[in-house]
Amino acid sequence: MSTETIYQNAALTRLRTDEDEWVFRVPRTDDGINIHSLIANCPPLDENSSYCNFLQSSHFSKTCIVAEHDGEIAGFISAYLKPDSPHDLFVWQVAVSPNMRGKGLAYHMLQELLMREHLQHVEAIETTITKSNEGSWHLFKKLDAANGRKGEVSVFLDEAQHFKGRHDTEFLFRIPLNKNTQ
Repeated sequence: MSTETIYQNAALTRLRTDEDEWVFRVPRTDDGINIHSLIANCPPLDENSSYCNFLQSSHFSKTCIVAEHDGEIAGFISAYLKPDSPHDLFVWQVAVSPNMRGKGLAYHMLQELLMREHLQHVEAIETTITKSNEGSWHLFKKLDAANGRKGEVSVFLDEAQHFKGRHDTEFLFRIPLNKNTQ
């Protein structure tokens, strides 16, 4: 058994409710195209190339998470440890299938990700959110509330200055984590 297989099995968790069974796991390279399709069905998320999703599922798999329901990918979080600040986990995208919304799946995926042994050193979560992305604001405000409401919001990429009017301003939301409230 390969080290990757052992790691993937160790990172696999299940959530059962009365009628549903969820599996939370490390993404695999062969998930890339399904992740790409999921993100395409989750506006306002930026649809990156499928190659990007293959890289997330391979090179960055230890900091990403897939949620499966009935064998289908229903949710995905892409994240990475910042190279110049390895105690900060940057959450790039959170995607939840439209028919799976309203179940708390995004928050549960985030919690599952933060429970991984190799991420126990993470001291803060960072993400960027456009003003109109209400779902992301709700998710990360909930995480901030669970960690003492110490989060800070600032402009990361300005619509006029950085995007030349082609994309909405991206606000950076930095949330320090309280290890005892995870």
